[in-house]
Amino acid sequence: MSEPYVKKLSTILLDSVTDKDPLVQEQVCSALCALGESQPEETLSACEEHLRQHEKLAHPYRTMILRAMETIVSNHISELDKDMVRAIILLASSEMTKAKDLVSDWQQAASSVLVAVGKRFVGMVMEEMLGKFQPGVLPHYFVVQTLANLSVFNVFGMVPFLTSVLSTMLPMLGMAKHDSMRVVFCCALQRFSESTLEYLANLDQAPDPTVRKDTFASDISSAYDTLFHHWLQSREAKLRLAVVEALGPMSHLLPSEKLEEQLPKLLPGVLALYKKHAETSHVSKSLGQILEAAVSVGSRTLEVQLDSLLAALHAQICVPVETTSPLVTSNQKEVLRCFTVLACCSPERLLAFLLPKLDTSNERTRVGTLQVLRHIINSAAAQMEVKKPFILSSMRLPLLDPNSKVKRAVVQVISAMAHHGYLEQPGGEAMLEYIVQQCALPPEAQHQKPSGEEEPQADSVRDISVSTLYLVSTTVDRMSDVLWPHLLEFLTPVRFTGALTPLCRSLVHLAQKRQEAAADAPLIQYDGNVTLPSPYAIATRLLTVSSSPYLGGSRGAASLCLLNVLHRDIHPLLGQRWATTIALLLEYLEEHTEKTLSQKEWEEKLLVFLRDSLAVVSDNTWICQLSLEMCKQLPCYNGMPQEKNFLYKCVGTTLGAASSKDVVRKLLQELLETARYQEEAEREGLACCFGICAISHLDDTLAQLEDFVRSDVFRKSIGIFNIFKDRSDNDIDKVKGTLILCYGHVAAQAPRELVLARAETDILRNMFQCFSTKVLGIKVETKDPGLQLCLVQSVCMVCQAICSSAQAGSFHFARKAELVAQMMDFIKAEPPDSLRTPIRKKAMLACSHLSSLEPELEEQLQSDMIHSCLHSVMAVLPEPEGEDGPQEFLYLDTMHALEDLLRSILRRNMTPQGLQLMVEHLSPWIKSPRGYERVRALGLSACLLQFFLEHLHVSALVPFHNLGLLVGLFSPRCADLWPATRQEAVSCVYSLLYLQLGYEGFSRDYRDDVAERLLTLKDGLVHPDPAILFHTCHSIAQIIAKRLPPDQLINLLLTLFESLGDPDKNCSRAATVMINCLLKERGSMLLEKVPEIMSVLRSKLQETREEHVLQSAQHSVYVLASQHCVAVVTSLLGSPLPFDSHTCSLWRALAVEPGLSAQVLGLLLERMSRDVPFKESRAFLLSSSPDRVATLLPLAATCALHEVMSAPASGPAVTELYPQLFAGLLLRVSCTVGVQLPRNLQAKERRAGSSALASRTLDPCSTAVDALRAVLLRGGSEDVVQRVELEGGWELLSTSAGHEDGVARLASAMAKFAGPRLPLVMKALLGAHSSVYEAQRVTSTAFLAELLTSNVVNDLMLLESLLDNLAARQKDPCASVRRLVLRGLANLASGSPDKVRAHGPQLLTAMISGLDDGDDPHSLVALEAMAGLAKLLGLAEPEDLRAVLLHTAIRIRPFFDSEKMEFRSVSIRLFGHLNKACHGACEDVFLEQVVGGLVPLLLHLRDPQASVAAVSGRRGWGEPGGAGTGRALSAAPQACRFALRMCGPNLECEELAAVFQKHLQDGRGLHFGEFLNAACKHLMCYFPDLLGRLVSTSLFYFKSSWEDVRAAAPMLTGFLVLHVEPQQQAQVDLEQLMAALQLLLKDPAPKVRVKAAETLGRLVKFA
Repeated sequence: MSEPYVKKLSTILLDSVTDKDPLVQEQVCSALCALGESQPEETLSACEEHLRQHEKLAHPYRTMILRAMETIVSNHISELDKDMVRAIILLASSEMTKAKDLVSDWQQAASSVLVAVGKRFVGMVMEEMLGKFQPGVLPHYFVVQTLANLSVFNVFGMVPFLTSVLSTMLPMLGMAKHDSMRVVFCCALQRFSESTLEYLANLDQAPDPTVRKDTFASDISSAYDTLFHHWLQSREAKLRLAVVEALGPMSHLLPSEKLEEQLPKLLPGVLALYKKHAETSHVSKSLGQILEAAVSVGSRTLEVQLDSLLAALHAQICVPVETTSPLVTSNQKEVLRCFTVLACCSPERLLAFLLPKLDTSNERTRVGTLQVLRHIINSAAAQMEVKKPFILSSMRLPLLDPNSKVKRAVVQVISAMAHHGYLEQPGGEAMLEYIVQQCALPPEAQHQKPSGEEEPQADSVRDISVSTLYLVSTTVDRMSDVLWPHLLEFLTPVRFTGALTPLCRSLVHLAQKRQEAAADAPLIQYDGNVTLPSPYAIATRLLTVSSSPYLGGSRGAASLCLLNVLHRDIHPLLGQRWATTIALLLEYLEEHTEKTLSQKEWEEKLLVFLRDSLAVVSDNTWICQLSLEMCKQLPCYNGMPQEKNFLYKCVGTTLGAASSKDVVRKLLQELLETARYQEEAEREGLACCFGICAISHLDDTLAQLEDFVRSDVFRKSIGIFNIFKDRSDNDIDKVKGTLILCYGHVAAQAPRELVLARAETDILRNMFQCFSTKVLGIKVETKDPGLQLCLVQSVCMVCQAICSSAQAGSFHFARKAELVAQMMDFIKAEPPDSLRTPIRKKAMLACSHLSSLEPELEEQLQSDMIHSCLHSVMAVLPEPEGEDGPQEFLYLDTMHALEDLLRSILRRNMTPQGLQLMVEHLSPWIKSPRGYERVRALGLSACLLQFFLEHLHVSALVPFHNLGLLVGLFSPRCADLWPATRQEAVSCVYSLLYLQLGYEGFSRDYRDDVAERLLTLKDGLVHPDPAILFHTCHSIAQIIAKRLPPDQLINLLLTLFESLGDPDKNCSRAATVMINCLLKERGSMLLEKVPEIMSVLRSKLQETREEHVLQSAQHSVYVLASQHCVAVVTSLLGSPLPFDSHTCSLWRALAVEPGLSAQVLGLLLERMSRDVPFKESRAFLLSSSPDRVATLLPLAATCALHEVMSAPASGPAVTELYPQLFAGLLLRVSCTVGVQLPRNLQAKERRAGSSALASRTLDPCSTAVDALRAVLLRGGSEDVVQRVELEGGWELLSTSAGHEDGVARLASAMAKFAGPRLPLVMKALLGAHSSVYEAQRVTSTAFLAELLTSNVVNDLMLLESLLDNLAARQKDPCASVRRLVLRGLANLASGSPDKVRAHGPQLLTAMISGLDDGDDPHSLVALEAMAGLAKLLGLAEPEDLRAVLLHTAIRIRPFFDSEKMEFRSVSIRLFGHLNKACHGACEDVFLEQVVGGLVPLLLHLRDPQASVAAVSGRRGWGEPGGAGTGRALSAAPQACRFALRMCGPNLECEELAAVFQKHLQDGRGLHFGEFLNAACKHLMCYFPDLLGRLVSTSLFYFKSSWEDVRAAAPMLTGFLVLHVEPQQQAQVDLEQLMAALQLLLKDPAPKVRVKAAETLGRLVKFA
């Protein structure tokens, strides 16, 4: 049977090869290959027969079959006999040559079959091919290509045939007229030549070692003539490329005489192709092969062709390389290979051609030439050795080229030169300088090029230069003597600043190498080398650039490292000290980044390092020489202000260490005469220099400054015509400003004991002389702000220096008032609303220092000073929010200066009067209508009060008489609109209370608990809501009341009453809160005014919305309700619906007192329950069902209940009435689901919604749900509310579809969090079971059913009564109630599993009854029964189960294939539980059900609904046209997976059970094919007799309506067949199976057809 069976399988598959889906076609081919793996000859025979019999089969399908045949042949070539091979060869040959026209895919597939056969049977293939390769007849295109491919895949088998093939082919070349034929001939010649060369290269392994190159010479020579002389001239580009590709390897087989003879024609012919083709890599490759062949035979003709060769190759190398184009890149590599060949044979000619090209200005030419030059320097080093001087001299012009591409190429050439000893030659220094120049390229100039431009970025040139310099320095040993000390020459020139980092790193490496070689020898030998920088120049340069340590790639660390290495050459004494100090500096740099480093601290560390080094050297001559070098280098940093500023500081430090006064005076004079006064940084640097120098040379510094002031240069600026020839007015002011700054820095830095004597006589006098001049006897002051700032800054420094002196207390400053007046003039001249310069900040700092000096200022002058300074700062407009720029920082600094000034003034009068005086100045700003001014004023007040408190010294107990006034001023601001103002106000009150304690005699470290509470309240004032804000104000008032002395109460109240009219409404309200707190004891008087309050209530509620009015109204209602509860409730219930916000607030006021709240809630509950909840009416006469419309009184009572219970104070009353409220509102919710408002209220609701009048929408059901939530919240069941909220239960309660589920979630939360309340709640709900309203019966049943999921009902001894109550409802006319009863009974398994056995028969009977419920048209009761049984089976008695197992299994089996997903899921899950229940005691009759269920379970793993395959159920099954009737069965079990895992043990096969357990775990991804394969393997191993039954069952699913299941069915069949023993074939009706699979091959779903084809491939097992 084997052969006909395989043939039939093959025929079915071959008939399906015409499927339109590519995946199906691919699978059919795979199935054919699978058949071929088992039965290669039979399958090949079937394919061969199919192709022969179906001559009209389209070529794409023939191609697929041929490719399958090729695969089978390739894998089983050793198993095929010659007859089969001969048939395949004949078929493939026929298929390949059947069509005369080219059909590439088809004929190529046939050719591949022949090549695959030829790997073993080359003789037979060649016999067939030679039959179609007859002399005098032009062969088929693919005959030639097959011969060519055979020569590649079977070199040793084909080469012996080549002589006969070539002899036959040569005459055919002239017959080929079509370009396609010529191309294939060229391809064949190329492959033949390459195979021959490979054969000759491996003669030791060849079958015929006697084969020689000259064997093929004549044939190749003849072929060459045709290809070169005729075909190469073709217009067809493809043919020309094929010819040139063939000529390359053919040239190695040509006779040497022939090659020599043809070279003059061959080379120009190949070169000419460069102009005809865009893609030239094949041309270049062939040219390289020809050149190698010519060189190998020692050709002399090559010299004649050299010029044209070089020109053509050079043109190719100059083509720009596209990195994304592999062809262009490949061409360049081949061209460079050609240059290598030429360099080895004619180096002189090559250089003579290349080097002049470097002089051209064309970018591409120059870059290409440099690229070739670099390549031959590396690849032909021996030939280039003697040419080094010529190559170096030719680099002169490229070094000047600014083009980035050229620069990069030059750097690469120099790198190659360094490795081959070029830079040791004369002229190598220029190469080194060029590298350093490129390293110095500025990174900031490296802008991004637009896309499409080919020029590389500048940074790529710099980066490659930096890398090259470092690599040459560290890896090329021969370069050490070239680079050292030559690289030192590049340290000091400014143009190489950008290269300092790589320079220093290279120099450090070179120096360390030299130290290792000769530890004691000096590193720098100056022997007549005048170009090397001096030690002073090196030290100055490296120290200066270190001041900006992170520029240029961390040049600071690199410079310090080099300085450390060169310590002996700088000065012999520095080595040991620098080893320590420089290491610390480097460590500091490592700890910081550019963003975290403080520039001021870093410069100070460097100056300390310099001072320390100068102290170690202690050689005046050396120090003077260093200072001269520093001054000399100053002009070098004109474009680098920071470095120049630091260098000035270094000059000052060095001059301070010099002992020669003449040198100091001379250099200071030079600095003053040569400074660039127009630059601010330089002016500051010069001043710092003089200040630092004055530390050691105060007299000389002051004398030199005075000499300069008296000099002719300075005096020329004085006069009415101001004839200062070479400077403008602005320049003169800058010179003056610089001198003033110099005096200031001298005063700040000089020894304090020397400054006091010089402050007024020398320093200030000369400063003011520079600031103002006399013209015609009139004193004229400059208006230049820069000069004013210099004066203010210097005065500030002088005053600070005086104050910090030890003798400051006894110093009498005669010019104090004059200086203060001058500072005030500056401040008043500044614009009051803007802050652009630091003049007022510096002026106020100066005044703060001046105020502490004697003599004391006059009272009026001091008052004016305070007023002017406050006005100049407080009125400044704030910056726009979010723009914290420099102006914001300047403002903060100015505010700190103002604080310092006010503190210094207050320090002189530390009394309550002095404090009051300060507050009086601040009072207008504290009450300002502008918020930013109030914030600033309160901040200053808090600062001054804190200062006053910290410096308070009370020698005797005295009253703080103005405490009440001050507290009254600050306390209302605790509610200011600006949060910052609130906090500052609390700080002020806090300080005032502690001041009072201080005046009462308490020590300064005493902490008062009451006052400390203010700090805890302070944090709550940042962003509070109004309620919290005024509650905090109330708390603050309580604290004030506790600590305020009785005599201050009247002052405080009077001040607070004034604050009621504050324009800031918040402050007015705060005043009201604080007054009410202080008058709390008068609250009883308000009871006498109840009638008046009620009268005001009705008017104020309409006129105003002020908070205090609303509070008064709420209090009045509370009083009235305490006396007349029924009347007030009745009146309020008569308010129009929906309640407005005022009515709602009045309802909430009734919850203030628990007794009253309980009375009100009882009345409202009674009004809600006694009337009917809705009335039915028909909106249209013909409508199918009436509309339900809510009645008004219960609706109003429900709204009122919610409002009362929303008040927190209602908690005790709600707790008291909790069961009645909960049950009543839950039943109210059930009756209002889907209920509408009356029409008049609907219209009103729409109007209210558009005008936002109502506080909330008036939906009857939502209102009841909100009230129910309020009961839980106020009754202490917050956890219940949160849990239901998290589960979405509140939304479900309001919807028809989700109401039952919402009730279940509520009941679950109650059982978990409110268990003790359940007995009374259940008692209240049980009465609803006899309700006339079906909705109430459903809701109460759903609630009680869910309670059984919790053990709490058992703990509370409610179980029996609850079960009896539910059982009584089994005959309820409502199907939903019956279904919920079953659910509740099944829930016993979750809540009280230990009770299931006791009630087992009753429970199982109820469930079986539910399975057979015939009054439910949608079978939802049966669905619930199945879910309940799944829960109960594992807990019931075994005896009780045996009676129902078989009945249940049979009853649920039809549901496996139900169209409804829920029924499939639950029935399969129950089947799993049935299996689980009978583990170890499975009767044969039930085992039969298990076996029958295997196939459905396996296939439903591919169920289109994931819940069937993976998830056990969902929360509810919708009843058509009705409410949702289900709930979640379980989130853990998974239907089919669970059922299969449970079936495993009953099948008594451990391996199969293990597979189920491994692959089908919950939550684990399933690889269905892998699982099915493993399952079928064990099934067929242990239960081979089941094959027929399993296959026949799976055949049923071949017609499934779900395509995934339809695809899984043949897949299951295929795996069963795969693993069964062939002798079990009798169980399967193969004809039926193949017919069914054949039918599936026509299924509309591609995935089904794919699996059918795959299974057909596996049926070869039965062959």
